[in-house]
Amino acid sequence: MFSKKKSVLLFLLPGLVMLLVFDFIPFVDGIRSSLTDGSYKNAFVGLANYRTLLENSMFRLGLQNTMELSLIGAPLLWLLSFLLAAALGAIKPFGGFFRSGVLLPYLAPSSAILLVWLVVFDYGGPVNRVLSALGMQRVLWLESGALRVPIVLMFLWKNLGFCVVIFLAALQSIPQPLYEYAQLEGAGFFRRAFGITLPLITPSAFLVFVLAWINAFKIFKEVYFIAGAYPDYSVYTLQNYMNNMFGKMNYQLVTAAAYTFAVIVLLLFGALFLLQRRAARSVA
Repeated sequence: MFSKKKSVLLFLLPGLVMLLVFDFIPFVDGIRSSLTDGSYKNAFVGLANYRTLLENSMFRLGLQNTMELSLIGAPLLWLLSFLLAAALGAIKPFGGFFRSGVLLPYLAPSSAILLVWLVVFDYGGPVNRVLSALGMQRVLWLESGALRVPIVLMFLWKNLGFCVVIFLAALQSIPQPLYEYAQLEGAGFFRRAFGITLPLITPSAFLVFVLAWINAFKIFKEVYFIAGAYPDYSVYTLQNYMNNMFGKMNYQLVTAAAYTFAVIVLLLFGALFLLQRRAARSVA
């Protein structure tokens, strides 16, 4: 047994060394950097950078927009992926074809999706033409506060397939007689989905929500592709602020912003984990 453990550690050693060199050491050094003034003396200034950061209006705006976009995108992604997975699980004749198709947006290059979105939401694009046909005014989707709509839709389109696959894998573990009995009792699709499916796949549902929220925190890529480094204030994210500070070589504020956001994310996911454990206990 001991020799087996030593062989396993031998195989893990290269990965652990890379993790130490490229992740742990830079992480610790980043904390040190956030506590210095950035001069050639690298003088220790304590929490002065964090105080400057919290007093910066653009940082607060970026943090607020990041949280708002994540609170919009993550629950929508979770709900749509759950309903789509439940619907695909109920389709028998061509279920395999549609289950494979949901991964296509996830596999498509972001640049290709961006070009489609720029055409669809252009002032003279299909969306505004439909609005005009309905007697409504056209909207500057790409140049105003309405930019949140195409960004959230792009986020959903890009990440929906991966979450659906996780839900579909969890659905395969549910005994089919439960659905048959529910149908005999007259339960509809939504009643079966939220009364049978969701309670039985709580761990997978929690995993999907965590992944959806993590991806929602990285929504900066969509914002940057569509609106650039200085977008409308309604979609100016924390990553926009960090990217701009990095361009100005203000590394101390970049690291301070990164660790401030990391603490917030850890607190949020810690609260989610406690809620998930409480829900699991109540189901058990």
